[in-house]
Parts: sequence; C-alpha cells; structure tokens
Amino acid sequence: MKKMVSIIGDSSVPEGDSRLTFAYELGKALVDNGYRVVSGGMGGVMQAAFEGAKASECYTEGDTIAILPMFDRKAGNKFADITIATGLDIYRNVIVANSDAVVAVGGGSGTLAEISSAWTLKRLILAYDRGAGWSSKVADTRLDGRVRYEEIPEDRIFGVANAQEAIAVLEKYIGQYTSSFAGIR
Repeated sequence: MKKMVSIIGDSSVPEGDSRLTFAYELGKALVDNGYRVVSGGMGGVMQAAFEGAKASECYTEGDTIAILPMFDRKAGNKFADITIATGLDIYRNVIVANSDAVVAVGGGSGTLAEISSAWTLKRLILAYDRGAGWSSKVADTRLDGRVRYEEIPEDRIFGVANAQEAIAVLEKYIGQYTSSFAGIR
C-alpha cells in the first residue's frame, strides 16, 4: 500500500513564489518515489502539489486525494483524482493531518492548526523553511515538550529547503513514525 503524504499550506500564493515551486517539485518527487499526495484540495500550494504529482512519469489515477472543507465536490482544484467533500469546514483539518506524514509549505492559521493536529497525532512533520508563513517559523522546532517517540530523540518538525531534502527525511523516518494517537492522557 502506498504511503500518503499531506501537503498543507497557503490556498492563495502569488505567481512565481518559491512556495509554489517547492509544492510542485515536492508533489512530483513524492509520486516519483511511490507516495500518494493528500491536501485540502483547494488552490495555491495544494493545487501546485497536485499538478506536480500528475507531472510525474510514475503517476497513476488515485495519487492525488483532496479533503475539501465544503460539501461541493466540484469546488476543489482540477488536479484532484479523489475528492472527499466533508462539509466540515475547518474541522476537516485533522483529517488532512492524519496521513503518514505532513509537509507544511507557508500557511496561515489553518495550516498552523493542521501542524498542531499532526503533532498531536504523532505524525512525521516536515516544514518548508523558506519564505513566508508558519512553515518557516516552526521548521526544526518541537511544538511542545511532550516526548512523542522515545526511540526518536531527534523528533521535531524537520525543516527542509527543497524536494530532495524532503524525500530524504521521509525515507529516513517514515517507517519510524508509526504510532497512533490514543487519546488525551
């Protein structure tokens, strides 16, 4: 079964912004390396990631999965293969964060909520450490003092500058981040 990696971030980004380039290259690299790409299914970073995924020579139908905040399945971006229209608005963020790994690219408060959810869910988290938004602020930090994985002393939000670094972190760690959230204790 292919592992799923959520790409989260800004839904609106100016043309030529490095966040769009990174998201496109990451989406392509993920599919090149056998992953599926999940996102909130809207524009900006999410659309660029799906467009990159579909540009991969390894792309197959079903490699892009959109978890939309609204009920309208047609409201997502045109590069989504599978569209899940939740109608949950911002509460769908925890669903987006429940992939095998999460990569934050820029982002505002919604992205920060997804990062926090992924942290609590014990997911592997990467953050684009360039440009504007929350990803560069949280890159190479721990959100709090809890020990999520005793066997991974370097556990943190791993900062990455390009798609190749992201793939290297995923390949090194994704098999170690396998616990599931078991409720608040």
